[in-house]
Amino acid sequence: MVSKLLQQVRVIDPVSETDQIADVLIADGVIQTVQEKISDYPADTQLRDCRGLVVGPGLVDLYSHSGEPGFEERETLESLASAAIAGGFTRLGILPDTMPPLDNPAALARMQSLWHPNATTLQVYYWAALTLAMQGQQMTELAELTSVAGVAGFADAQPLDNLVLVRHLLEYIKPLGKPVALWPCHRQLQENGVMREGFDAIRLGLPSVPPIAETSALAALLEIVESIGTRNVHIMRVSCARSVDLIRDAKARGLPITASTTWMHLLLDTNAISNYDPNLRLNPPLGNPDDVDALRRGVQQGVLDAIAIDHTPYTYEEKTVAFASAPPGTIGLELALPLLWQNLVETGEWSALDLWRVLSTRPAECLQQIPAAIAPSRQAEITLFSPHLGWTVERHTLKSRSTNTPWLDRKLRGRVVQF
Repeated sequence: MVSKLLQQVRVIDPVSETDQIADVLIADGVIQTVQEKISDYPADTQLRDCRGLVVGPGLVDLYSHSGEPGFEERETLESLASAAIAGGFTRLGILPDTMPPLDNPAALARMQSLWHPNATTLQVYYWAALTLAMQGQQMTELAELTSVAGVAGFADAQPLDNLVLVRHLLEYIKPLGKPVALWPCHRQLQENGVMREGFDAIRLGLPSVPPIAETSALAALLEIVESIGTRNVHIMRVSCARSVDLIRDAKARGLPITASTTWMHLLLDTNAISNYDPNLRLNPPLGNPDDVDALRRGVQQGVLDAIAIDHTPYTYEEKTVAFASAPPGTIGLELALPLLWQNLVETGEWSALDLWRVLSTRPAECLQQIPAAIAPSRQAEITLFSPHLGWTVERHTLKSRSTNTPWLDRKLRGRVVQF
């Protein structure tokens, strides 16, 4: 029996609402005891002084993108898994926009054949496509896809413009009991915009996206959900203040929805785009300062249930273009926890429990999964984090194959460590 004792570690567990200094004894991958001080342990136990470190349930990413199959130069499943583990994630959701897309059982089976569990520390689940080739025209065989192992729910990586189709999809999914993740965005209103409408867009001379491109689509979607009554509808990529208000009102009326924003939309606003860094080209775009404030409050208050990483790798050549020409997206699996901790927890704006809840417990619940916990008899699905460990974001320090991040070559404080 392999035993490890984490001594005097800061235990953060949203399930039990615990934030305390304690010893944690683990044997054969199962948590045995969590006590203020453990003195009775097997003789061959590996002892680790964890003063200054934080341990919490493993992080859960709702949705991210894999390069493999089809775009292995951006990211392979192996590098994606390594990046997730390096970032403290123990569960990872993969969107269906691979090549070929995950819109039929054969494609999902092929995807699973490519996956080789990395020391069994990472659980991978897949979002099956809602529509064929994710073109928003014809729905997939939803019932058939539901029976495929590893399918967590349904999503398209793109918005659905056809509201009649959205209605039919929610009707068909209702008896299947699987989560469905939808991105509210009216692409006609979005036009060719690349940043959020406002003063900064005018100042920088970039085509803008009005908030109503999101809120009008969201309002219509909420009306459809209320009419049909489909449960487990997840609203992806919430990015503006008015959307938070709409979701708050919908939840107050009892709509069975959950919602998430991405980590980048909580950290940066349109002011960051002043240097035209193409790594800040996102979709939905970064919000104005009032959007960021509303998103942070919405997450802390539980209006928005979870933070998603939406890890989107691109090659150097793809991203090294003019801002407006850059494909939208950035990597984040290895960066999200240290940057969120540094900017929200260390500043006192959020508690450590607040952050861990929306990166671990609540994302699992959005997926109808049992969340991990730091408690006796539970699997040791944990993340060990050093808030003060400094490191530099460089190609050789990242596990991801891609480096499309605005923090490249910058020093960070805080990193996940192996336990």
